Amino acid sequence: MLHWIEATRPHLEDAVLRNMFEARKRVFVDLLGWDVPVLAGRYEIDQFDTVDATYLVLTDHNGAHRASARLLPTTRPHLLDTLYAPLCEGEIPRGTDIYEITRFCLERTLTARERRIARDQLVTALATFGLANGIARYTGVAEPAWLDQVLAFGWHCRRLGADRVIGGVALGALEIEITSDTPRLLVQSGISAPLPSVAPEMCHVF
Repeated sequence: MLHWIEATRPHLEDAVLRNMFEARKRVFVDLLGWDVPVLAGRYEIDQFDTVDATYLVLTDHNGAHRASARLLPTTRPHLLDTLYAPLCEGEIPRGTDIYEITRFCLERTLTARERRIARDQLVTALATFGLANGIARYTGVAEPAWLDQVLAFGWHCRRLGADRVIGGVALGALEIEITSDTPRLLVQSGISAPLPSVAPEMCHVF
């Protein structure tokens, strides 16, 4: 199931968000070794998990986390302008129709095939959600290997500057254009997993 959740809902009282924050800890802290805050030894929650954040979360039929992403409005503090501004050669993209994709998270316990399906569904959901909500562009920060994958998804995407080493890690920034043609371009490049059913809170969005 696909969930769209605004952070005005209490974080750890919401089972979908609670499972997502636990999955983020497993991926970004346990697997990748990021030095980021961990709440109660279980939940990866940082300073950008505020009322301004929106989450897209994929769950299985039992409600377990499969994949998720956090969207931050660029009119408010976000990773690129607050922590990684040197990654942009020009001005940092900002606007009411520009959102930053962060914490793109695939569940560690999935098989390789299941992870590929979840990844494709989440990418498709980002494009569909963007079109339904007037989002013209996404920005993002990631390590070069992941940036190369995102650039190859088929949508109109470009780097915002040269990769740099920040905090001992090589990173780059990119911008993704979302248009009515984006879903077709994703399918052409092989991002073709159909979206799962949507949660009731999403019915007025998709």
